[in-house]
Amino acid sequence: MLRNGAKIAQMSASLTSPSRETVVLGIETSCDETAAAIVARSPDGRGRILANVVRSQWEQHRAFGGVVPEIAARAHVECLDTLISEALAAAGLGLADVDAIAATAGPGLIGGLIVGLVTGKALALALGKPLIAVNHLEAHALTAGLTDGLAPPYLLLLVSGGHTQLLLVEDVGRYRRLGSTIDDALGEAFDKTAKLLGLAMPGGPSVERAAVAGDAARFALPRPMLGRPEPHFSFAGLKTAVRQQALAAAPLTDRDVADLCASFQMAVVETVVDRTARAMALAEPALETSGAGSGDRALVVAGGVAANQAIRGALTRLAAARGFTFHAPPLALCGDNAAMIAWTGAERLARGLEGTADAPARPRWPLDSEAVPALGGDGLKGAKA
Repeated sequence: MLRNGAKIAQMSASLTSPSRETVVLGIETSCDETAAAIVARSPDGRGRILANVVRSQWEQHRAFGGVVPEIAARAHVECLDTLISEALAAAGLGLADVDAIAATAGPGLIGGLIVGLVTGKALALALGKPLIAVNHLEAHALTAGLTDGLAPPYLLLLVSGGHTQLLLVEDVGRYRRLGSTIDDALGEAFDKTAKLLGLAMPGGPSVERAAVAGDAARFALPRPMLGRPEPHFSFAGLKTAVRQQALAAAPLTDRDVADLCASFQMAVVETVVDRTARAMALAEPALETSGAGSGDRALVVAGGVAANQAIRGALTRLAAARGFTFHAPPLALCGDNAAMIAWTGAERLARGLEGTADAPARPRWPLDSEAVPALGGDGLKGAKA
């Protein structure tokens, strides 16, 4: 009897024949979006999104000012099967037409992860198809391959509600972390700033909208870690500074809120640009050694915060100044979605990577497990993502 990894390698060889695409159903339930998607990968590595369905739960969490894990898990249970049916219908396919199932196995909220992963395992078992357990961070990291046809190696800035990292993407399954946040993720900083200022959730888009009408020079806020040799981030002190300025200006007018948002966003942009520039300098020798010459070096930004136009614009200019091409997903693929999960499953399947039909749900799952934590220590649940 073949071991599961060998079985998937054998199946992938037949699925990626020169005459047909590989079709993968993706399932994403790591936080508060329930998503299902169908992606097709051609033998030459090009991808097509056949369907991408995302249902947000935010209205169910709004009263609590943040995501409640138990509510999120129950909401996934209530609608996941419907979303899978919708995705198949949109693609004009049946389950029998799918070559493999890909489901997020981590990192994320454990209850939600279990819902999606168990659903994926059940479908794979019933259909006799491979199950690929996907790292949510890897899915963000590889999205540029689906949207832009970009192949590794490249430098990645991953910025979301739970993660802020700079990574050298060496290949599918091979990642080297250059820097990470020592406290809060950038998306969390946006959300907590919005909550402090009484803005609607999710906080990132609310802060960005308010900042458009604000004066970014009015409030003096710190630029954490600016100029440090290692490309780490820190946002806890910046949040505290926003709070102090808000208390000093209270009661806040609409003008005060707009100016605080603009000042906060400018501090974030300048910090992100500085940290990314440092990572570029560290990554350049490795990119050149791998064959990515001065005309092939690429900077990719992914994750929910990649939708912020001020950050995208600043990184576009930085990339041009440093001789890098710039790549960012379409706005619909910046946040959590299942198209990136399906694509990652297809990429791993095409390479015959180890089978994961018995994979557990993992609340923590770092892409680079050998990276030294910025502040040391991994915690009771293992290395942080």
